[in-house]
Amino acid sequence: MTDQWWRRPLVKPLALRAGDRVAIVSTSWGGPAVFPHRYQAGKQYLSEAFGLEPVEMPHALRDAEWLYQNPQARAEDIHAAFADNSIKGVIASIGGDDAIRLIPHIDLHVIADNPKVFLGYSDPTVLHFGCLKAGVSSFYGPTVMAGFAENGGMHAYAEDALRKAIFQSGPVGEIEVNREGWTVEHLPWKDTDNQNRRRKLTPSTGPRTLQGSGVVRGHLIGGCAEVLEMLKGSDWWPPSDYWNGAILFYETSEEAPSASHVLRWLRNFAAQGILPRLSGIVLGRPGGQTEEAYRREQEQMVVRALAEAGLQHLPVLAECDFGHTDPMATLPYGVRAEIDCGRARLTLLEPGVIAALG
Repeated sequence: MTDQWWRRPLVKPLALRAGDRVAIVSTSWGGPAVFPHRYQAGKQYLSEAFGLEPVEMPHALRDAEWLYQNPQARAEDIHAAFADNSIKGVIASIGGDDAIRLIPHIDLHVIADNPKVFLGYSDPTVLHFGCLKAGVSSFYGPTVMAGFAENGGMHAYAEDALRKAIFQSGPVGEIEVNREGWTVEHLPWKDTDNQNRRRKLTPSTGPRTLQGSGVVRGHLIGGCAEVLEMLKGSDWWPPSDYWNGAILFYETSEEAPSASHVLRWLRNFAAQGILPRLSGIVLGRPGGQTEEAYRREQEQMVVRALAEAGLQHLPVLAECDFGHTDPMATLPYGVRAEIDCGRARLTLLEPGVIAALG
């Protein structure tokens, strides 16, 4: 039965348009209730900059402890958001660390029968894999509170990337080099004055080719490394052949796991037989650490894991702008992509969405 799910052809959702109603769901942590000013800033930007009408699902703003105690209520919100024909997209309010607890409560038929944009990153990686199993492409990109609520307003780079991914029905194209600079600086959300204080940017050198040569192509799949560890072996973890020819996009969170953890996690990918099936890997800039030494050590462990698996020539791009770094690009799951090692570029060869009706 599981294999029948994974053999479904992947459906792309309809593009969003100004005026569309989009549901806000809290898939794990109840951040909106903890930092309401931060949530409101993201909600306002979503409305004013993109022309979307945010619709809060019944439990989206509930107390964080209540949400933790009631994963089935979070699942009910997801069902309601996908089943409501007046809602054209679903956006996670924020991440967390226990969306994995939703799996027993989610009916994938509801997602499969109502394909629409689902957007979020970090812990929502779990829901992205649920969407994949249901046969619906989704989008690894900003959440309401981390992205749309960026201090001082969303970065132009992130806004442009999001528009290309979920508002435009043409091929997304080459992921542009970030010329703005990047940041993982932590400004505490509890200080409301920080909301209008821009985070310090570090100059961007653009993506780098860690290893490999030439041009390779494959479908995108991946997410937050720590969340992928929770997913491994679960009912939403893809069968081995689903990884054939894939490009794995992979990034670590603001918790800044050690490089040795990344090595061990990738050894598991090798033990499962996943690494040899890949066409390439795209590494997001690690979250939580500004030190170059930390980033380089993580890269070295990726190269080491691949060498142990006899994959010294597998193309790998590093220092890419997605996930727990700002500004972030938005990556659609399942679309065909291309790694050009000579130019150190990632290009999305297909649209993320199909043209909206009417």
